[in-house]
Amino acid sequence: MKRYENALGFLALAALWGASYPAIRAAKAGVEPLLMAALRFDAIGVVVLGYALARSQQVRPTSADTTAILIGGVGMIAVHNGLLFVGQTMVTGAVGAVVLATVPIWSVAFAVVALDTARPTPTRVFGILLGLVGTSILVVPGPTDIQPPDPLGVTLMTASAVTFALAAVALRRETPTLGVAARQGWMMLVGGIVLHVASLARGEPQTVALTPDVLIAFGFLVLAAGVVGYLLYYTLLDRLGPVEVNLFGYVAPVFAAITGWLFLDERLAATTVVGFLVIAVGFVLVKRDAIRDALIDEAVPATGD
Repeated sequence: MKRYENALGFLALAALWGASYPAIRAAKAGVEPLLMAALRFDAIGVVVLGYALARSQQVRPTSADTTAILIGGVGMIAVHNGLLFVGQTMVTGAVGAVVLATVPIWSVAFAVVALDTARPTPTRVFGILLGLVGTSILVVPGPTDIQPPDPLGVTLMTASAVTFALAAVALRRETPTLGVAARQGWMMLVGGIVLHVASLARGEPQTVALTPDVLIAFGFLVLAAGVVGYLLYYTLLDRLGPVEVNLFGYVAPVFAAITGWLFLDERLAATTVVGFLVIAVGFVLVKRDAIRDALIDEAVPATGD
């Protein structure tokens, strides 16, 4: 029964976070992107910290947590989401989801350089290169595409993925004492403050036009994709581990494309499909050992029944 619960949870997470990309585009009609991101993480950070408290987890940071919270808050929350929210206003939800699916590939590449990890095999190097090729394909107009993705938007989204991967690798050097939920909650609050400063520096109007469409889109980003999505992510992370959970990034573009088509009349460009397939193959090549180990671990209980 738990296996089916995990599968449903996985699909729900992919649906929630996949639909968040078109939701950002929909909400931009009433709120500027950096202010939108700041308000979102203000709210989610409070709820996630409350979740940690409700589970009787330690929430008071120690000196060992400070660096990790700053790296995560500035890098993984503020810079990553700032670039993502601005870039997502320029491209379709499907394109945004596909570009962000390269995060695991970038993470492996940076880990080889920054950490004491084994030298990459030729297969891994080829997988990393495929990820780069897949991202590049997104900006190439196809023969039937009316309007190719905005190169600036794709560039900003790629920078967002790179920033997240860099911050994630940097965090692997840290040894924080807080649990995942408490640590992420503090990162979100720090990131929200940085995003508010960036919004003011960019000259964004500090107002929100709460039309019905904007209210629904922003409410979805905060409550559904934000609060429910992150809590679901933590639950699946405990049950399945990071390799299996992070595979959601390769299902999310499907939900992003469907949501964008249904609510924003977004068309799925041929180059988006090709780019996604190339990136997916690259991911499998880069993470094939971890995927194999996860599949073996999943199969072991079944053989012992």
